[in-house]
Amino acid sequence: MTGAVVGALALALLSGCDSAATTATTPAAGPAAGGPASEAASIPSQDVVSTIPTDAALHAELPAAIQSRGTLLLGTSQAIGTSGLPHAGQGPGGRTVGLDVDLRDAVAKVLGVRWDIQYGTFQTVIPGVQNGRYDVGQDNFGATRAREKVVDFATYLNDGQSFLGSKELKTDSVTSLTDLCGYNIATSPGSTFQQILTAGASKCAAVGKSPYHVQYFADAAPIFLGLANGKVDIYFGPTLSLKYDALNLPDTKYLGQISTTPVGFVTAKGSPVAKAISDAVNKLIASGAYAKIFAKWGVPDTAVSSSVVNPAATF
Repeated sequence: MTGAVVGALALALLSGCDSAATTATTPAAGPAAGGPASEAASIPSQDVVSTIPTDAALHAELPAAIQSRGTLLLGTSQAIGTSGLPHAGQGPGGRTVGLDVDLRDAVAKVLGVRWDIQYGTFQTVIPGVQNGRYDVGQDNFGATRAREKVVDFATYLNDGQSFLGSKELKTDSVTSLTDLCGYNIATSPGSTFQQILTAGASKCAAVGKSPYHVQYFADAAPIFLGLANGKVDIYFGPTLSLKYDALNLPDTKYLGQISTTPVGFVTAKGSPVAKAISDAVNKLIASGAYAKIFAKWGVPDTAVSSSVVNPAATF
């Protein structure tokens, strides 16, 4: 990729999804960005939440202490730039926007409470829910068997595990882990993506191919720069975000998806808050408000037909 394109992406991607330090040597030096400036104009702005009414019966499902204070403590990572969209990113004026934001605000409206948002990182939110720092965690957490042992899930969408590459990459499709053999792969630590890549590390040798090499980054921004300068071949990440990136980031292409996972709000094991949130999501589905949120962000195919507590994990 040309130096001009690398420079343009460096400017376009100033400060990515998370400010935490990476866990490997970054593929490109310097700060990176959340997404191209052209995305700002494409961020939908219609209000699909403010008129949603409170359901008194669902409000009553919340613990008395939460009803009394009128807030739920939410742990999440802070969205910076636009690389996390459509899940979450920064809109005009720095306001946090996105599919996940509209969904959680709609749930709060149904339950008759407000979110008291506390920022952590992807790696610290679930422990924070476990130790009581947060009532609820939300960070595009896929429901896995390991996670369901320590927290409860209230599902609200389906996301997948997909691949994004440079337009100059020789391959145009990834349908299995063996299609990654010999490539440099970037993904986030402590994620389902890391779990999948670690579990499949021996597959290349089994088919007589060179292994893939994985680098882990807590921030998506250096991954985009790595794609631009050739130090990263393929980004393994969430389907919704990578499809969005392929449409909005120059010289990238979407390579495909290999699996899907139900995604949910997380709460402490046995907390009644999980059922209250799940019931609120189902209320939104029944009223049509849920469909309006997904239509706004252009991802209706990722909606769930109903929310459940602790779905059957796919891995």
